[in-house]
Amino acid sequence: MIDLSVEIAGVTLPNPVLPASGTYEIDPVHDGFFSPAELGAVINKTIFMDPRPGNPPPRIWETPCGMLNAIGIPSEGLHRFLAEQLPGLRSLGPPVIVSIAGNSLREWRDLAAAIDESGSADMIELDLSCPNLEQGFIWAAEPQALSEAVTAVVEATSLPVISKLSPNVKDISEMAVIAEAAGTAVVSMVNSYLGMAIDIRARRPALGNITGGLTGPAIRPLAVHSVFATYKKVRVPIIGIGGIATWRDAVEFLLAGASAVAVGTQNFVNPLTMKQVIQGIIDYVEAGGFSSVRELIGLAHESPEV
Repeated sequence: MIDLSVEIAGVTLPNPVLPASGTYEIDPVHDGFFSPAELGAVINKTIFMDPRPGNPPPRIWETPCGMLNAIGIPSEGLHRFLAEQLPGLRSLGPPVIVSIAGNSLREWRDLAAAIDESGSADMIELDLSCPNLEQGFIWAAEPQALSEAVTAVVEATSLPVISKLSPNVKDISEMAVIAEAAGTAVVSMVNSYLGMAIDIRARRPALGNITGGLTGPAIRPLAVHSVFATYKKVRVPIIGIGGIATWRDAVEFLLAGASAVAVGTQNFVNPLTMKQVIQGIIDYVEAGGFSSVRELIGLAHESPEV
């Protein structure tokens, strides 16, 4: 029997595969493809304290091997999330990660405290890095701001904190070190890269927000490099994100040092992706003569050439 379980900050995931926030709806349509109970963890679309509409359309633009999005994180707000969504996530079975975003340190604290008090979450993810908010501050882009936000949440909750970091910085591995020093239990990398497209027929920016976040297979080599560069700089676990489309991509992240992986854009292309990634990892572990997926984590660093 292959042991797929991994431990992230004291929380045991039955397998290392989860959706990236906002990329997989838990609803009857998606449940028809596979049960969310098969996932390593479940996560909500990031919530803010108050309801927000998101960015003006167009919000999505296809690019070679990827996608630009400027959704702007529409949110129903904390109170509706606690009443309507969180209980459903809790009932599914896998560990629950709640993704939050604050416009101020006070909001970060209040959101974290409320999620903790609900008793229905296993971890809290901080969306510190969304690059496509019409009016928003990228906390993960400034060392002091990143440190202050992480510290505020860590002080407000007893739950393990995941810091989702931005690649739109000089050195994301150094930002991971800062987040670790501030008390984060996990770092998640990478979020989308800032980009834009021009609609040549309309002769104007293709997105209503002008700029957006680039995701999809085009960014995977960059994301794998970020995980590899960070692995030996921090002691906290890493969740690898960025362009995972197949089980081979997921295995790359694990070998680079990720303890778990999150699938994002590919879920829109193929709703079965995460199920197929899980099975592919099982087959790879078995074919390699390993007994546990944990044996793969960081293995690429053990090569004599590294």
